[in-house]
Amino acid sequence: MKKLPYGISNYEELIEDGYYYVDKTMYIEKLENLAEKRILFLRPRKFGKTLFTSTLENYYDIQKEEKFEKLYGETYIGKNPTKLKNSYHILKFNFAGIDTTNEETTVKAFKKKTIASINLFVEKYKLDFYINQDDEAENILDNLIKAFEIQRQNEKIYVIVDEYDHFANELLGFNTNQFKNLVSKNGKVRKWYEILKEGTESVVDRIFITGVAPITLDSLTSGFNISSDKTQDERFNEMMGFTEKELKELMKVQNIKKEEQETLIPIMRENYDGYKFSLHGKEKIYNSNMCLYFLNSYTELGRIPEQLIDVNIASDYTKLGKMLDLCKGEERERVIEKTVSGEGIVSEIRQKFNPAMEFTETDLVSMLYYLGYLTIEGDEVGYPKLKIPNNVMKEIYSDYFLKILREEINIDINDNYTEIAREIALEGKISKIIEMLEKYLKNLSNRDYIKMDEKYIKLIFFCIAMNLKIFRLKSEMEVQRKYPDILLIPRERDKGYKGVMIEFKYLKKGEENKLEEKQKEAREQIKEYGEFEEIKELENIYKYTVVAVNDKIYVEEIK
Repeated sequence: MKKLPYGISNYEELIEDGYYYVDKTMYIEKLENLAEKRILFLRPRKFGKTLFTSTLENYYDIQKEEKFEKLYGETYIGKNPTKLKNSYHILKFNFAGIDTTNEETTVKAFKKKTIASINLFVEKYKLDFYINQDDEAENILDNLIKAFEIQRQNEKIYVIVDEYDHFANELLGFNTNQFKNLVSKNGKVRKWYEILKEGTESVVDRIFITGVAPITLDSLTSGFNISSDKTQDERFNEMMGFTEKELKELMKVQNIKKEEQETLIPIMRENYDGYKFSLHGKEKIYNSNMCLYFLNSYTELGRIPEQLIDVNIASDYTKLGKMLDLCKGEERERVIEKTVSGEGIVSEIRQKFNPAMEFTETDLVSMLYYLGYLTIEGDEVGYPKLKIPNNVMKEIYSDYFLKILREEINIDINDNYTEIAREIALEGKISKIIEMLEKYLKNLSNRDYIKMDEKYIKLIFFCIAMNLKIFRLKSEMEVQRKYPDILLIPRERDKGYKGVMIEFKYLKKGEENKLEEKQKEAREQIKEYGEFEEIKELENIYKYTVVAVNDKIYVEEIK
């Protein structure tokens, strides 16, 4: 049994130390067969970008020819080698982990990363080259290219840039002015890419750039307008991340039996699957890092991990708020409400962003797509329809929605989700979650009541319920068909935990006389839903009608 490659992003180490490799080498061939030689490819964080760049690095490195069979013999590309294998000097940059405290620290760290990569290149390929530590990053790169051209005639460089935008995303989230300075006409980053472009006229033959978002591209284009963006190309939709077939094979190698897989895969599908990056892509993709985290925990402990999101990358997802904050007011609220409710958004996806201009709703939706907070569900009138991909992302959105709601109404609500979950699971009662919902409603301003309706009430409740980890949450909002408004089903039903089914109604201020009518309507609906086979199969489900009249809530338990 081969080891799970959780946390391993070095291809050579992965193969030599006996880790299992999900073979993506067929995409080396596809990339090489393209007419374009300078490729940009974007994916969300923790989708296997660094491992793929390492796979390219080892495949094309002129010094790894003797190890080719050992490294690639069992892979697709090992059995179908291309004409360019082991024919390049690899110059690789990784711009993750740059100190973005201010512009000075960012420039200094960018230069330090450049020098470190060039040092490795010089030592590895035995070049006669002196690095002037006092020189600028772009000048050091320029001097290296010129020295290589003189010393290694008729030989070529393959440049790989990993996490090209990492520092830019960090800056954009909290200091847009510094970001603009770095990528402006005279900015250090822009000049660096101008030098890289000039290198393609001499010794730089191929370039592969990867990152998360095209956040710097608009500013770089006049200096670097030679890359071909394959992010949404359906031929490369499955190049990073796992397909379900790949996931099942990975589980098989770990000796996870088929009956176990039938239990585990629905959980992983619900939380890690759902990504599609091309409108015409054939399959949805799992987040590979999250799958490896889950399976690593399962194989070591023999049980499903209590925390379904890897704490090592959970902090990455908190950046959702920073990006949403780039778009203010009603546009931001509209995007959040549509996505959290499951309605989805029909929008074009921008291939470039101009940081000099204010973010529009289209820019925001596009950014959420690149970061993995939204994914392509389908299309409508020729445009992508984007939705939240899975439960992990729904939880993140729900937390953010409640956060901005609390900021709007300027209150501090004690989110005692443990007590709420205990009351529902042990008693089948909903008084504590209704109490929290009522606190939100009572503090909403008169302006908010103008837009208040049944859908908005359900949205708030849905976001609260998303934090109850011991339940699976199903909602009419998500499935968009005749279905109970909210259904909370215990994940561990063998423990005798109870669940709840709720039907919501809403009346505006002054419509109190319609309360009984609304309650009757809700009772009839919930009784109808109770006859569904899917519902009848569930045990210990308590049924409630909830009618909100302005800021007061009326609850009925239906026996």
